[in-house]
Amino acid sequence: MPPPVALQLYTLRTLADENFERVVNLTAEIGYAGVEPAGFPGTTPEAAGRLFESLDLEVPSAHLPLPVGENRSYVVETADAIGTKRVVSGLGADDHSSVDRIKWSADRFNEAAESVAPHGMTFGIHNHWWEYQEVEGRIATDILLEHLTPEVFFQVDVYWVQVGGPDPAGVLEQLGARAPLLHLKDGPCLRNTDMTALGEGKVDLPGVIAAGGDHTEWHIVELDSCATDMVEAVRKSYNYLVDNGLSRGNR
Repeated sequence: MPPPVALQLYTLRTLADENFERVVNLTAEIGYAGVEPAGFPGTTPEAAGRLFESLDLEVPSAHLPLPVGENRSYVVETADAIGTKRVVSGLGADDHSSVDRIKWSADRFNEAAESVAPHGMTFGIHNHWWEYQEVEGRIATDILLEHLTPEVFFQVDVYWVQVGGPDPAGVLEQLGARAPLLHLKDGPCLRNTDMTALGEGKVDLPGVIAAGGDHTEWHIVELDSCATDMVEAVRKSYNYLVDNGLSRGNR
């Protein structure tokens, strides 16, 4: 049985800013089995959690600030309110620009994982292209892995990996069980360029998904931008995954 598919709600952020509940209902109507929040415009985590539950939408993870320092309580309380045990965040390009900065980033990620562990939660990293650029002759993530504790997992954004340079299938084979969540998107694989609905770009999604194998627990669709109507792209992406037997939904 293929993994279930969720929608990263950031994809429909413009509509969500106008009516968050409408966007969540639309996501359920299309058939997505889950949602990954990245903010709660016009509502609260508690109300959002009740809405997700009423629509039978699971919450495999949430994009939240790094759960360190003054953010720790907010992140833990928010994750608990929406019913997820996985907190996902990341750091910027400057924080992966040298070996020393990568070591600093690893320390932050390790601290994040340690801070949520007492609450039965885990912490994972969502990548962009800069984690897969060369830094002093090596791929930044390879350096990062040397300094991360095993408790930190990866939410691999396969599109941004390919933009960075490496083959995303090879990255998933390298990470194995440390990559339980995949962010799926498609497009021309260029920086600062609109993406497409899944199946209409240059990412070999069937090959990438196969490389994740049994380690993948969830597929999460996320489109940062799209040249076509975003709702239609979200619908087409769902249909592509489910109709081709790559993911399963609720319809």
